[in-house]
Amino acid sequence: MAYSDVKVLVTGADGFMGSHLVEALVERGAEVTALCLYNSFDKHGWLDNVPESVRVRLQILRGDVRDAAFVRRAVQDQDIVFHLAALIGIPYSYVAAQSYVETNVVGTLNVLEACREAGVSRIVHTSTSEVYGTALTLPISESHVLQGQSPYSASKIGADMMVEAFARSFSTPVVILRPFNTYGPRQSERAVIPTVIRQVLDRSCRTIRIGDVSTVRDFMFIDDTIAAFLAIGTAEGVEFGCAYNAGSGKSVSVAEMIDLVIELARCGDKPVEHDPTRMRPADSEVRALLADSSCLAAATGWRPKVDLHHGLMRTIAWWRGRLSGGSVRREHEFIA
Repeated sequence: MAYSDVKVLVTGADGFMGSHLVEALVERGAEVTALCLYNSFDKHGWLDNVPESVRVRLQILRGDVRDAAFVRRAVQDQDIVFHLAALIGIPYSYVAAQSYVETNVVGTLNVLEACREAGVSRIVHTSTSEVYGTALTLPISESHVLQGQSPYSASKIGADMMVEAFARSFSTPVVILRPFNTYGPRQSERAVIPTVIRQVLDRSCRTIRIGDVSTVRDFMFIDDTIAAFLAIGTAEGVEFGCAYNAGSGKSVSVAEMIDLVIELARCGDKPVEHDPTRMRPADSEVRALLADSSCLAAATGWRPKVDLHHGLMRTIAWWRGRLSGGSVRREHEFIA
């Protein structure tokens, strides 16, 4: 995983996973260009929270992957492109499906076209375990059927198919990384683990309001997800146009996760209250996810290292610091 002096562009660098990936690349000596979604508030998302020692070594661009001309300029002279920019909030996809197609499908097309023109040596496209829908067989391998059970997952399937098409049609050196349910510091409350942790720690919350607690997920700590990105970004054994799962290989129900958070946080018991606003439409809910990551392991040597217990402990510690520092913004984070 030699990134020293390698020119790397990270799209979606202002988001949860993107900001962690940027930090890891800088620490390994890469020349990183971080693409953040333009806004009028002079903000760079979670990059505003990374250490100054990292920020001073970054080139930050603000723009939008939906702008093809901008993307062409951004990828010039880059060696590797990690494409993480996407709309990811599943609830919002039910009310604004077209925006998901424009960002996730058309945005990915723009990145692929630009990288093909510029001769980028490798592109890593970020997929999601949501493309599998409710598992028909467990664990889920990359050969599992793709099922669009939400407008979000349908848009990511479309993006993945565009990647496959470019690899087959133009020999574009692009590979798909398909992380399962990543969690950790900096993740917003759009996701289930941070919303549970915040409510457990927040003294103003008398209950833990949550949606369906019977669903089963393969939760993977952010450090392991970033290690997967780094591994697949340089590994020689990957097949272009193909997807590689990255998951812990272990699954728990949301109810079990809540019990573990309560135990680890040591804040006393709080009752769990059903929140209908966090429910997906019945036929849209993904009931179970569990990753078979053997293909990624065989191609790169990557293995997950952080178990759920230790990952939750580290995430709880981060939330304690965030809550003690004042009010918590309850972001609706739509950038991966």
